[in-house]
Amino acid sequence: MDADQLKQRKEMMLSLFRDKQYRPMKLKELASLLDVPREKRGELQEVLDTLLSEGKISLSNRGKYGPLSAETVTGVYTGNQKGFGFVRVEGRERDIFVAEEFTHDAFHGDTVELVITREEDGEKRAEGHIVRVVSRGFTQLVGTFEQVRQFGFVIPDNKFIDRDIFVDQVHIHGAVTGHKVVVKLTSYGAPGKNPEGEIVEILGHMDDPGVDILSVVKAYGFSEDFPDDVKEQLKTIPSKVESGEIAGRMDLRHLQTVTIDGEDAKDLDDAITLTKTDGVYHLGVHIADVSHYVKEGSPLDREALRRGTSVYLVDRVIPMLPHQLSNGICSLNEGVDRLAFSCLMDIDEEGKIIAHRIGESVICVDRRMSYTGVNKIIEHHDIVESEKYADFVPMFTLMKELSEKLRARRRERGSIDFDFPESKIILDRDGVPLEIKPYERNSATKLIEDFMLMANETVAETYFWQEIPFLYRTHDTPDREKMIKLVALINNFGYHIRVNGDVHPKEVQKLLSKIEDSPEEAMISRLTLRSMKRARYSTDCTGHFGLAARYYTHFTSPIRRYPDLQIHRIMKACLHGGMSGRQIEHYERILPEVAEKTSHTERQADEAERETDKMKKCQYMESRIGRCFDGVVSGMSDYGMYVELENTVEGFVHISNLEDDFYDYDRDAMEMVGYRTGNRYRLGQHVRVKTVGVDRYLNTVEFVIVKQKKRKKSGIKSSR
Repeated sequence: MDADQLKQRKEMMLSLFRDKQYRPMKLKELASLLDVPREKRGELQEVLDTLLSEGKISLSNRGKYGPLSAETVTGVYTGNQKGFGFVRVEGRERDIFVAEEFTHDAFHGDTVELVITREEDGEKRAEGHIVRVVSRGFTQLVGTFEQVRQFGFVIPDNKFIDRDIFVDQVHIHGAVTGHKVVVKLTSYGAPGKNPEGEIVEILGHMDDPGVDILSVVKAYGFSEDFPDDVKEQLKTIPSKVESGEIAGRMDLRHLQTVTIDGEDAKDLDDAITLTKTDGVYHLGVHIADVSHYVKEGSPLDREALRRGTSVYLVDRVIPMLPHQLSNGICSLNEGVDRLAFSCLMDIDEEGKIIAHRIGESVICVDRRMSYTGVNKIIEHHDIVESEKYADFVPMFTLMKELSEKLRARRRERGSIDFDFPESKIILDRDGVPLEIKPYERNSATKLIEDFMLMANETVAETYFWQEIPFLYRTHDTPDREKMIKLVALINNFGYHIRVNGDVHPKEVQKLLSKIEDSPEEAMISRLTLRSMKRARYSTDCTGHFGLAARYYTHFTSPIRRYPDLQIHRIMKACLHGGMSGRQIEHYERILPEVAEKTSHTERQADEAERETDKMKKCQYMESRIGRCFDGVVSGMSDYGMYVELENTVEGFVHISNLEDDFYDYDRDAMEMVGYRTGNRYRLGQHVRVKTVGVDRYLNTVEFVIVKQKKRKKSGIKSSR
């Protein structure tokens, strides 16, 4: 049909759908209603498809065409390099899929308004059309500049942005091919047209030392420097605790006190005291009283909330608070008086708290200890280390004793412990990676975790029952559908999780115990973790699934996490005579936004930390192209499989590089199966790979299989 006919029939169809007496109908019903003969149904289908593509009608998951709902939803758009995207809407479990032709002019990170054209159906996501961009998520981007004749393009570092940014000659401002630049967006583009921008900062050439990490810092909007008003306020902050500040506080300076941290740590925000009398442990967890110096609404506070968290990148720390506070007056340094918030707990032989007290205090740390040093004492009974810290060895021994009891009690209730090795990346002075190795937790790191968890739970429960506005750290129960998928997968390996209604954390804990030291331990642990929801901050105390804790908060790190600082203020208000009605109204108003902002800044920090780790891992492997390594199959897709090396580097083996056969991906069994040979690659399988390439833009490593190791017997079922 021609354009005029199509237009007329579209108007007629829309008129029909506006008439409320007609319910949504399938194509066959519509054709019958309109007396459209069978041979003309193709034309009717064309009209419906056109209206659907224009976002003017809807199609239900049962194939019924109907009027578009007048209701719209608002969410944040996440782009994809292939052109389509997803919209995350608060309150919906899954993101809404948006096909490329329905993205309007939305850009990654934008807040958008959309209509849902197809609701979620089983495994299939809901689909929608973006109808309006509410606000832009990015005003500038970081990328690599490429000159093309008299103009140029910036290739965004952000992998979610699928289009390069056009820069005309007058807006290049001296950039040359290979420069890392910051480009200010002047246009967000349109179908068939690239976004446009102006270069506002040249960071350096992409191969210059430090420019790679600086690009990430700029891309995420992190600030290494602090605003002038913050610097002015710092002039009013004392360098030591004055005698007048101690009045009214618990004086705990007589207690033997230690900090236990990594060797390189400078912001020491927690200290421990521990004694035992008549079968009762007296555990003190003492946290830096940052709220004494950072008052709500001050320049320091506004900047701390904007940052939300300290960011630990591979070669630098971007602190939430200036060093004068984080490494100075707030840091619990050895041999100096410090103001603290103390949670004093009396714990019986079973690891149960029988009494506690929370209050403001003054402490003095006797020794600054490292995880390595304490571990040598309590695990290896190192003679040199034990003699060096002889006065503290009894307390460290007591710490290990109590830690084991607290851990056993948590394990009994079902707490889940994912023990993944983190990456330790060692760089030279120019930022070149020299070594990458797994950074394993030891007994000393675990006992500090145990004591911090106990303090966090105690504080959360105490203030929950006071029925006041508060911030909690919550971790929701996993989606049942995801757990059912996990059950189906682990059945292939001879394992099982009971899923009756909501899964209980104890079931996950049992699974992790069963797979301990098995060949597939790392793989199943990762798959289980991916089935979990992400922890977040909330004003509602809904519990923490992973810890199997009814009450949980973050109280122990106010130097590097804003939620901890915020709840210290609330606790202080309660300790100083209780909360007034006006204070309650104030916190009820501000806390939801604090929870949302800090959950977001935490996600950003995590993403940036992962990105810089991947960047340095790629640089490390680039100098090792052609070398062979042992690894484990850590992931599968239709296009190939991921292999993780012993040093935590992960690379991809494309299915086209499995040259000994034509391989097909069996989704149910999550394995690659050779068409002729029947050879199989499974998750958790040990393989030998060779590095054949590195993509510096995408931060990916490419492997090929060079030798398949024989698998140990592991009880894996054959899917034949």
